[in-house]
Amino acid sequence: QLLESGGGLMQAGGSLRLSCAASGPSFSTYIMGWFRQAPGKEREFVGVIDRSGGSTDSADSVQGRFTISRDNARNTVSLHLNSLKPEDTAVYYCAASLSAYNRLNYIDMLRYRYWGQGTQVTVSS
Repeated sequence: QLLESGGGLMQAGGSLRLSCAASGPSFSTYIMGWFRQAPGKEREFVGVIDRSGGSTDSADSVQGRFTISRDNARNTVSLHLNSLKPEDTAVYYCAASLSAYNRLNYIDMLRYRYWGQGTQVTVSS
C-alpha cells in the first residue's frame, strides 16, 4: 500500500515536498515513480528513482525543478517540487514497479503494480 502526503496550495515560484509511505516488505525491490494528472488531461510521468536511490530520471517539463529521493530504511520516497508553476497543478501519484530500471519501462504506467491514492497540488499565479 502506498500513501501520499504533502500536497497543498502554493504560489508560483514556491516549493513543496510530497512524501509517499509504503507499507509491506521489500520496499527496496521496487523502483518508485511519480506521475501526475491535471484536470482534463491524461496521467503523465514526472520522475522515477531506482531501487538503491542512486539514479533518478524526470520528465523534461520538470527537469531542474523537481527531484526525487528515497529512504529504504523508512520505506519512503519523496518528490521535491521547486520553482512551481501554475501548469504543475495536478493530482500527484506515487507508484511502485518491479520492472527493470530503464526508460522504456519506467515511463509506462502499465509497468507499475501499486499506486497511491494521489495528493492534490495547486499552484496559483
